[in-house]
Amino acid sequence: MSAESTHALQKPGLRAVFRALRHRNYRIFFWGQGASLIGTWMQQVALSWWVYRTTNSPFLLGMAGFMSQIPTFFITPFAGVFADRHSRRKMLVLTQSFSLVQALILAFLVLTRQIQIWHVMALSFFLGVIFSFDIPIRQAFTIEMIENREDLGNAIALNSSMFNMARLIGPSLAGLLIASAGEGVCFLLNAVSFVPVILSLAAMRVVPPRISAPSRHILIEIKEGFGYAFRFAPIKWILILLSMISLTGVPYQVLMPVFARDIFHGGPQTLGFLMAMSGFGALMGCIYLAARKSVIGLVRIIAWTAALFGGVIIIFSLSRDLWFSMPVILVSGFAVMVNMAACNTILQTVADEDKRGRVMGFYTMAFMGTMPFGSLMAGILAARIGAPHTLLIGGASCVLVALVFMNKLPLIRKEIRPVYAKKGIIPEVPRGFQAAAGLEGLTGE
Repeated sequence: MSAESTHALQKPGLRAVFRALRHRNYRIFFWGQGASLIGTWMQQVALSWWVYRTTNSPFLLGMAGFMSQIPTFFITPFAGVFADRHSRRKMLVLTQSFSLVQALILAFLVLTRQIQIWHVMALSFFLGVIFSFDIPIRQAFTIEMIENREDLGNAIALNSSMFNMARLIGPSLAGLLIASAGEGVCFLLNAVSFVPVILSLAAMRVVPPRISAPSRHILIEIKEGFGYAFRFAPIKWILILLSMISLTGVPYQVLMPVFARDIFHGGPQTLGFLMAMSGFGALMGCIYLAARKSVIGLVRIIAWTAALFGGVIIIFSLSRDLWFSMPVILVSGFAVMVNMAACNTILQTVADEDKRGRVMGFYTMAFMGTMPFGSLMAGILAARIGAPHTLLIGGASCVLVALVFMNKLPLIRKEIRPVYAKKGIIPEVPRGFQAAAGLEGLTGE
């Protein structure tokens, strides 16, 4: 570990938590992307409220989520190959520009009162295609903005904190704006919010990694990436855990308008406050992770946060009191964000350099690509058995998959230990001397 990094890790308080902001490229990206994400969350809340307000259909609410997320499942493996082949910064400028255009079209249709439900479905699908490329490329690009690799984990945690600070601010603003000016203003402000991140990408001075000309078919590279990911137990079981949580637990967000209006008898402000509480909890989780000095112990954290998330979703499904439910949803935001960011950090830490883009593509497919199926399933179940019972089933499923992951912890630790030793995260000690040196199980304890 470098002297500069060691000194940074020893700094107390906020200077250690925000140490990745020392890197110029990451710093300007952080503020530009932060502004954009506020707009993104405003649009998400406004769109879900518009769909439920105009259709009164939990099924169509789930379908809108399905259409925005289904491209991720099929496209992100290809996006991961592109991230390994081409300039990630240039591709991000393109994805952000297309997102701006999508928001402008949506704002125009709403403000001119021409919007129909099929417009929403089509534009949601279009945005899903954009995000399918944007997310894995942005995840893989993080390491290019950080000159000192030892700050990578902190940067990933700050990325998540930026995302959730926006989730804290955006839904609250959206709730107020929907009540006072309508959904169209939220879509218009989202379009404007993409300008800062595009400017920040243009202002960067990045030395991209050397990318050799592709010599193999893209499908061969995807197959190679899948083989690599699913032969290595830490990557394999993290991806399985993420996919199951996203399928059964995370769709609770899609049903928030149902809880806000029908369970808690509120309006768009209630929806905004619920989403904001989830964002506040997630922000607390990100600060917790950013303050950590090492990836050691994250495997165990992944296990218990998955179980915690499922448990609080069960409690939320049984609650009929808004003031009790708000701190419960805060804990759910904390748990799922710590889980997601910890998985992200370990995957980026252990993945081979030439396969990182593909691994992050699989990560995106596992975390976001399964969400559309969960959203659709949640919408169908909510229409038949009600939103509370739907979340009860989802929470129980998350607890079950967390228990399976806990059972795999010895295998994960065994395979991840040599990688950590090779990267200098833990001392490279012969296996026979690990117990005497106090290193047995270090990667997860």
